[in-house]
Amino acid sequence: MQITRRAMLGGLAAGLADPAFGQATQSVAAAEDLVRAAALGGDVCYQVADMRTGLVLEARGGDRPMPPASTVKAITALYALEALGGSYRFDTRLIATGPVAGGIVQGDLVLAGGGDPTLGTDDLGDMAAGLRARGVTGVTGAFLVWGGALPFAPEIANDQPVHVGYNPSISGLILNYNRVHFEWKRAGGGYQLSMDARGERHLPRAYTADVSLANRRAPLFTYGDRGGKEHWTVAQAALGKGGSRWLPVRHPELYAGDVFQTLARAQGIPLPAPQPVAALPGGTVLVQKSSAALRDVLRDMLRYSTNITAEAVGMTASRQRGAPAALGRSGPAMGEWARARSGMSRAKFVDHSGLGAASRVTPAEMVRALAMLGPPAGLRGILRDIALRDQNGRAMKSHPVKVQAKTGTLNFVSSLAGFMTAPDGTELVFAILTGDVARRARFKDFEVAEGSVEWVRRSKRLQQQLIERWAAIYGS
Repeated sequence: MQITRRAMLGGLAAGLADPAFGQATQSVAAAEDLVRAAALGGDVCYQVADMRTGLVLEARGGDRPMPPASTVKAITALYALEALGGSYRFDTRLIATGPVAGGIVQGDLVLAGGGDPTLGTDDLGDMAAGLRARGVTGVTGAFLVWGGALPFAPEIANDQPVHVGYNPSISGLILNYNRVHFEWKRAGGGYQLSMDARGERHLPRAYTADVSLANRRAPLFTYGDRGGKEHWTVAQAALGKGGSRWLPVRHPELYAGDVFQTLARAQGIPLPAPQPVAALPGGTVLVQKSSAALRDVLRDMLRYSTNITAEAVGMTASRQRGAPAALGRSGPAMGEWARARSGMSRAKFVDHSGLGAASRVTPAEMVRALAMLGPPAGLRGILRDIALRDQNGRAMKSHPVKVQAKTGTLNFVSSLAGFMTAPDGTELVFAILTGDVARRARFKDFEVAEGSVEWVRRSKRLQQQLIERWAAIYGS
């Protein structure tokens, strides 16, 4: 651990008298005492630096590569902003390969994805209405769906349970974050099961996926794929009275095409069954749906930690830079960029979301990247405000320390990286990476590993204690 002369002279006995810290103290807990009390096992690594000067104020294991989890998304945001610009928008298009005569497309209709990770069912409903407003009532040819704007991958990480909605397929045509909604209700002596692609205004049934009950206790779900249709089974003993959850989609183009076909039919536009196509046909754009500006997309990504958004924007940025865009290659391409731009020579990125547990980054390199690249990109303005909490877990709105950062959580991995403002206005940049990698490895394919929730709770408490310690020492 490194303690600077500034710490020794400026605040080890000062404390903070602000009531938002709880009880005023005449001393500040030693970092090693806080780490010992957290009793996490594994590794606890961190670094904090002065934002203005870059001076490293304190570090523990600052050069140790650690699993960053979703803090990688902060690097992905910087990568995408530089490559694409904050005003970039993803476009989803309806293309006619021939002219429209008498309301009929003389040729094929193509639903062409543009890699928009935020496209939802209501957006497709608006596109169907827009097609009708153009006077289209049918097609003479096929209904094609194209997802080639991004390379396909069946899942983001291969060590996750099959049923978790945060690990879906990736494609250039993404709908509802490539998830399908599964709902169950007790009905008579059994259950009523449904699969849909619900939005706020539309509730189309999903015909490309189905689910059936299985008389078992485990596994919770099984998945199968036959003839392009996705088949799920669910353990009846786990269902209870009723509920719902989102399941991942593995055939995103067929799923989006299926939903659009239903919405178009509701507009009086019958379409044939969707057919995926590898190459985008030429033609005339009849309807176009643009996403929000990239900066707004990234703000939501950082707030809600949506994995597929991180992968889509990262892969699009790689493609824009002329780098490999496929999953497994785009993450390393981002690593090369980070190495060139901020000296992250030891970083290893296997993806853009942090879901892949093989990614590694050191606290020192994360701090350096945030300090060098974050301010010019305005990263702090799109990071989430992190509430500091009292002993009962309640957010303290009047807490004098302000934090904007990205969290990251996997089983037995918890991280926090970003910026903080001390009560006197001192700006600090920090990264706290904790992980018990050996323990995590024993729980492969577990959605929530036994003991992980309590472990993460202790890690988050330690993160707040370190932040309050740094504020007391370096900003009072």
